[in-house]
Amino acid sequence: MSTRLSRPRAAAIGVVAAGAAAAAGHLLSAFLGRNSSPVVAVGNTVAEFSPGWLTEFGKEVFYVYDKLALFVGMGLVMLVLAAVAGLVSRASRTPGLVLIGAFGVLGVLAVLRRPDLGQLAILAPLATLVVGCGVFSWLHGRAVAEEAVDGGLTRRRFLVGGAGVAAGAGVAALTGEVIGVSRDAELSRAEVGSLVPARPAPAIPADADFRKLGTPAFLTPNAEFYKIDTALSLPQVRAEDWRLRIHGLVDREVTVTYADIRSRPLVERAVTLCCVSNEVGGDLISTATFVGVDLADLLNEAGVRPGAEQLFSTSADGWTCGTPISAVLDPGRGAMLALGMNGEPLPVKHGFPARLVVPGLYGYVSATKWVTDLEVTTWSARRAYWLERDWAREGPVKTQSRIDVPKPFTTQAAGKTVVAGIAWAQHTGIDRVEVRLDQGPWVPATLTTEVNADTWRMWWVQLDVPPGPHQVYCRAVDRSGYVQTGEVQGTVPDGATGWHSISLTATA
Repeated sequence: MSTRLSRPRAAAIGVVAAGAAAAAGHLLSAFLGRNSSPVVAVGNTVAEFSPGWLTEFGKEVFYVYDKLALFVGMGLVMLVLAAVAGLVSRASRTPGLVLIGAFGVLGVLAVLRRPDLGQLAILAPLATLVVGCGVFSWLHGRAVAEEAVDGGLTRRRFLVGGAGVAAGAGVAALTGEVIGVSRDAELSRAEVGSLVPARPAPAIPADADFRKLGTPAFLTPNAEFYKIDTALSLPQVRAEDWRLRIHGLVDREVTVTYADIRSRPLVERAVTLCCVSNEVGGDLISTATFVGVDLADLLNEAGVRPGAEQLFSTSADGWTCGTPISAVLDPGRGAMLALGMNGEPLPVKHGFPARLVVPGLYGYVSATKWVTDLEVTTWSARRAYWLERDWAREGPVKTQSRIDVPKPFTTQAAGKTVVAGIAWAQHTGIDRVEVRLDQGPWVPATLTTEVNADTWRMWWVQLDVPPGPHQVYCRAVDRSGYVQTGEVQGTVPDGATGWHSISLTATA
């Protein structure tokens, strides 16, 4: 008569085996590249092939925490599937081994298609597969033996064995994390030293912001600069290993190293970057000084051929972006291959060793981080990541404004009220900002000194607010004469529109 395991014990076998398998893959990924961890590789694959509507749903619901939500969701799914693998193996270990083997093969396939990993990276998912099957088989055999001897009345040996495996898995995962951190790009970044521009940006005027009135600082600290990307695990590219290939519709293919770029005369520019996913009144916008070289100079050295339409850039993690070649080559645009940000080498999360910065375009078509490949091509020949998900092709930043103070739903005393915020129309420039209370007249606001047309401007105005509930609106007018539209549009396919407004209540 065959021994049949209890449900709790069978489920525990699957969960512990899955944990040991994941820990083994994470440990090896510290030496082979963090994206070789099967969990990360599968997550990247899920993100890459998710339909546009699902991607947008995740961004709308979880905002900048969408990748964390994906990891948590994957963890819960893995936990359930691991328990299922144990439960279907109560009488025989074979069904569970088949399921674990299938998961292992999925991890192998996900790692094999990663563009940022070498051939040895396959060892991480293979280790996951071997450890998962081995631990599952061992724990299952141990549990069956105990059930046969005492009917499951004594579970001490099984619990000790399972706890030992779980503890070992925890140590392995922690060791992988520690080793991975010690081998990541931060050490390389720390050795870069100062990036001194030959052409520094003009000094930021003291009156470039109205921080005392509640606006942001003109320059956003690196730690607070908004971060949007598709990378589940930040690419770890050392400066000494970095290469940038320029090819396609060019007269000659060019490959440059970090040392090549750094040895050139560097230029510094203050630029405001904005995400196309920024809702009206949103905070996915920041400003920094970037140090690097003119992107047009690099492309001109390669020799751009007639008929070129887009610069198709690829990140170290395989993400792709298409930028209008006309914007990149425009000498007045100031498109850059950036190495530094706010006086230091690019932070890893913002693209170290190098990224693109093209003023006036939303980030999804202009701001490739960890960039390693530039292909000069046509729109029909290559379609970038977000273009495949029904976003617009060229993505110029729209003229927008935002109220920062008062905060929404404020209750305050009636009377003189300061309203302040920001406005932006990158590469065009802000001419004025207007504010109104309820359906009253538009009142011109006071603007800060303009730093350049590629950066935001802060504004403030004082309104006389009577008692009662009120709505305050703002709108910007750019230097072309365009008045920010009040027509409400969502972020897809080319950026949100509408007037930002806040509700407040004034008391007598």
